[in-house]
Amino acid sequence: MGQMKMVVGLGNPGERYIDTRHNIGFKVVDLLAKALGINVRKRSFGARLGSGEVKDKKLILLKPWRFMNRSGQVVADAVAFYKLPLDDLLVVTDDMALGPGRIRIRARGSAGGHNGLADIIDKLGDDQFARLRVGIGRSDRPQAVNYVLSAPQSDQKLLLEKTIDRAKDAVLCWMEFGVETAMNKFNSPVPANEQRTTNNEQ
Repeated sequence: MGQMKMVVGLGNPGERYIDTRHNIGFKVVDLLAKALGINVRKRSFGARLGSGEVKDKKLILLKPWRFMNRSGQVVADAVAFYKLPLDDLLVVTDDMALGPGRIRIRARGSAGGHNGLADIIDKLGDDQFARLRVGIGRSDRPQAVNYVLSAPQSDQKLLLEKTIDRAKDAVLCWMEFGVETAMNKFNSPVPANEQRTTNNEQ
């Protein structure tokens, strides 16, 4: 067995949050799990966890089973247990700063206003890990929390489903070829045929 990689999807546990925009990270991990035949059911570190083998690398899929802004300790505990270099960690989150249909991979950096990422950075004491942000767009509503904790409808729902599938492909690319290749391939603008449903993209 070669190198180990860990992909963490952020979301909120519980039935009422399953289809909300804030649970995009969970959805990407679930799609990866389905595609790779990995069962993400083991309870460990305060998370749901599964592992498998992909291209001679061990892959750990992790869904912190805490509320979004309390994800950090779960990730820190898992990273410490597996003695995982932060170069081999990828965190998948939703992002209001990106329009629906867009994804963006970064090798490292600040939380960018995302509470889940902020808590992970705080508990790890380091921001030198990759993150994949999945765009959910902004709402005209004053209460952002109501937007992220609601479920997308109609056209946006279909677009986000395509975007989650693209995010899954981006994770697989990151695993096999590294963060730079994944950034070059997947940080490009949204395909022209999907732009018509991204009317709140700035």
